[in-house]
Amino acid sequence: MTLMEFFTTHWLGQLIVIAAQCLAITVPLLVAVAYMTYVDRKVWAAIQLRRGPNVVGPFGLLQPFADGLKLVLKETIVPSGANKVLFVLAPMITFITALIAWAVVPFDDGWVVANINVGILYLFAISSLGVYGIIIAGWASNSKYAFLGALRSAAQMVSYEVSIGFVLVTVLLCAGSLNLTDVVKAQAGGFWSWYWLPLLPMFAVFFISALAETNRTPFDLPMSEAELVAGFHTEYSAMAFGLFFLGEYANMILLSGMGAVLFLGGWLSPLPFAPFTWVPGVVWFALKIAVLLFVFSWTKGTVPRYRYDQLMRLGWKVFLPFSLLWVVLTAAAIQFLGLGPQ
Repeated sequence: MTLMEFFTTHWLGQLIVIAAQCLAITVPLLVAVAYMTYVDRKVWAAIQLRRGPNVVGPFGLLQPFADGLKLVLKETIVPSGANKVLFVLAPMITFITALIAWAVVPFDDGWVVANINVGILYLFAISSLGVYGIIIAGWASNSKYAFLGALRSAAQMVSYEVSIGFVLVTVLLCAGSLNLTDVVKAQAGGFWSWYWLPLLPMFAVFFISALAETNRTPFDLPMSEAELVAGFHTEYSAMAFGLFFLGEYANMILLSGMGAVLFLGGWLSPLPFAPFTWVPGVVWFALKIAVLLFVFSWTKGTVPRYRYDQLMRLGWKVFLPFSLLWVVLTAAAIQFLGLGPQ
């Protein structure tokens, strides 16, 4: 048996290939999560006319590693009245769900761990699971502040999941497929063929809902310091808190990746001719994610926090009927005007 046959036919070889693919995604993603904290702080500093991290390493580039080392070396304190098993498990759930969703996201043509035909449904299902980690954390902490923060977050995430679900429906109607690779290929032809243009209102709904899904400003009510001390992670310290913190940034990168695939042509170049086509697709994909992440940081540095009633009103009374109406209009345009997939 040759080495190629071993990796393609033998179960052990196939397991090694899958593990290598997972590592090839997980390691760069973890580095990206670490440096997103650095970029976030630099963007806020620029908005507020400060310098931001600039001490640890050249230009402060080693600051994420210093922060990570600090969290690892700190003692993890578990409250005496907490459910210890669930208390420790909750941040793991939040972080792991943000990682496993990348299994179906195509980085380039053929660069995907699982090219399944229901990739959109998989993403929707996995992104919905993140709320369990927050609910478990709030309940297991045996703290009223943490529990109130968890309830807020659950209501918020469920509310905006509905809008994101309708956004996904409009995209799959236009693409005619639940496969994310097919969704990207359906947008071939240049940036004017990407779905951000015909589905611009739904792109706006998706991005604002992504802010609410990740508990980012102006929708960071679950951890509102003035009311809840720190929300669902009030009782967490050291690396347990770090996993919640990193999970938030991992979810930001995930939703930015979803936005790039669904609306910005994924790995496709903005112009379908040289020299733009000479750039590798994975580079275009990373640049699109970086642009969306910059808007995440920009929003946090400029937009004031909503009240909770405003947040829920926006989700249920504005986004839900609007996105449902846009689904009907999209289906009608495809059915009667022939604007759908050919």
